[in-house]
Amino acid sequence: MSKFQGVIVPMVTPFNRDADQTINYEAGEQLVEKLIAAGVSGIFTFGSNGEFHVCSADERIDFSKFVIEKVAGRVPVYVGTGACSTREAVEMSKRAEAIGADALSVINPYFMGISDAQVVNYYRMVAESVKIPVMLYNIPKSTGKNLSKEVVAEVAQIDNVKGVKDSSGNMDNLKDYVDAAAGNDVDVLVGSDGKISEAFKLGASGTVAGTANLITDVVVGLWKALEAGDEAEAARLQAEIEPIRDVLHLGSTPQTLKRSLELAGIPVGPARFPVTEVAEGVDEKVIAMLDHYGIAHA
Repeated sequence: MSKFQGVIVPMVTPFNRDADQTINYEAGEQLVEKLIAAGVSGIFTFGSNGEFHVCSADERIDFSKFVIEKVAGRVPVYVGTGACSTREAVEMSKRAEAIGADALSVINPYFMGISDAQVVNYYRMVAESVKIPVMLYNIPKSTGKNLSKEVVAEVAQIDNVKGVKDSSGNMDNLKDYVDAAAGNDVDVLVGSDGKISEAFKLGASGTVAGTANLITDVVVGLWKALEAGDEAEAARLQAEIEPIRDVLHLGSTPQTLKRSLELAGIPVGPARFPVTEVAEGVDEKVIAMLDHYGIAHA
């Protein structure tokens, strides 16, 4: 069975509104139970929506361990371990493996521009440091570098590299990954929630969908419709993701998504500084969006 398939949710990391914006474990458990009850295929801690970039290594490991324990094998748990520093990515990957992560999501080094050969070497060193499956994570708008199909084709040959998630939004890029991964037992996942149907048709085996934190049933239903070949239902549900996407554009990631969850009764708190509370007037738009989906709110 494929390691990376279906709807994998990059869960938000809940914070308290205290001086240090500490992690709210109780809200984390509440969110985990909501996601599993709605039929997700996997849970992913510390992706972009999980604010990995503003959390310490210990916070990431401790909260991921908590999630793994609460999930208790019901679905796979993926942990984000990528870093600018190969040494840090290797250390995080080993720690994530030690706490029972089913697989790792590894973003490529960001901030400094590095060559394709250096990216390949980074992934080789990280993948060879663990035995569990590794998924590459391409998000060029945040890293400043798009993983080329040549890099994916080369890295796909490493034994435990089993997936690549493309959040470029460019379907030609995703198709290149499908071609590059062919014959290597590597799954391609789409990270652009507005293009799930399109990606499925190109051969994607799953989606890592931030919107599924809130509208879990819509995204899970969409994937089921795609697998069943129900084009009319898939088209309806794909369009049904747009109202939340419109609202998410009103703030920095994952500011508005967390506010939406909070108003819907899951106290995930704010995004961590430097991201601040949502702007004035945003709550009204969030509430209108929740009404659209029939989600009860405060």
